[in-house]
Amino acid sequence: MRNRWKSIILGAVMSLMSLSAQSQTVHYEAADSSFVCRMLSEARQLPRTTNFVLFFANELKGRPYVAHTLELFDEERLIVNTRQLDCTTLVETVTALTLCAHRNLYTFRDFLNALMSLRYRGGRLDGYPSRLHYFSDWIADKTAMGLVEEQQQNPPFTAVQTLDIHYMSRHPQAYRALQAHPEFVPLIARQERALTGKQYRYLPKAELQDTELLRRTIRDGDIIAITCSKPGLDIAHLGFAVWQADGLHLLNASMIHKRVVLEPMTLRQYLQKHPSHTGIRIVRIHNE
Repeated sequence: MRNRWKSIILGAVMSLMSLSAQSQTVHYEAADSSFVCRMLSEARQLPRTTNFVLFFANELKGRPYVAHTLELFDEERLIVNTRQLDCTTLVETVTALTLCAHRNLYTFRDFLNALMSLRYRGGRLDGYPSRLHYFSDWIADKTAMGLVEEQQQNPPFTAVQTLDIHYMSRHPQAYRALQAHPEFVPLIARQERALTGKQYRYLPKAELQDTELLRRTIRDGDIIAITCSKPGLDIAHLGFAVWQADGLHLLNASMIHKRVVLEPMTLRQYLQKHPSHTGIRIVRIHNE
């Protein structure tokens, strides 16, 4: 696993070196690099048994929810924004920090490499279509890279999600990059066709109970991907698992609360309030 990670990082480093030769292809503010360096410095002092996912996620609680923070430019750039987060950038940011902490990598460049490895297919930024826009695609690609592992054992993941993906190619007007580059739409459509028909196990929301089996299966800090019935989509929302006395809760960048929060209601209650939410998939970040 360590040799595989070295290979992944080398690929990201080479990609970043290539990007550095271009103007302004990595975008961040001083507050972002300062926060990342402080977090990694603090993580360096913590015991190796620390749940780094929840350590970093808790440090981001209270930060404002802002959508479309990656859609600032017509040309794709590696954007770091720890000041404003949506559900995807929260998961990416925390996962990148966690990968660094697990592997004793503590510089801002290390974080950029980790973020690059997560956000793009195979860890290589090659324009907007190389970004992993559908989370099912993200899971498959990061699993192939050895960074995460989806939990799909039955039980408790008793239902099967069959993907039918087409939202982006049928709504290009909703995406800045697709408006600026209509030639990307056929590329996105091809990626959607490659996903369509794939099947993954999930836990239906009606079966999300506080049981011994679920507490063994879902760990604090696992990524929760909420499946949905919305046409053309696979995943509606993301966050992190947090077990409390009354059951499983979701730590997420919330559009409802307008900030990063630990939901006060249980995840079961949360899902019941959203008719299009069908259940959850669980993804675990590798700690080696």
